[in-house]
Amino acid sequence: MRTIQLRRYTLVDGEYDAFVAWWNQWMPRVRPAAGFTIEFAYGLRETNEFVWAVSAEGDEQAFLALEKEYMASDARGEAFAGVPQRVAEYNIRFIDEAFRTTV
Repeated sequence: MRTIQLRRYTLVDGEYDAFVAWWNQWMPRVRPAAGFTIEFAYGLRETNEFVWAVSAEGDEQAFLALEKEYMASDARGEAFAGVPQRVAEYNIRFIDEAFRTTV
């Protein structure tokens, strides 16, 4: 069982490029090292949005426990050190799996 969290951000005006550059530099390193899988990430420049999904093995409680460790980690602290606030609004939710395709 995997739990997936959908993360939708509205970015601060004028910060889209800086946010995407920062995200690409840090998240593919720190999230997987902490036990997460990045499922996808997409930017919507015209609406100043960034949408991504991250998953982890186990149920929602296991995800939250792993996230608590991640939030307190030195790696996350390093990733966010000195970074200005570039997200104006966060919308973070766990998703239900509606269907699964097989290849």
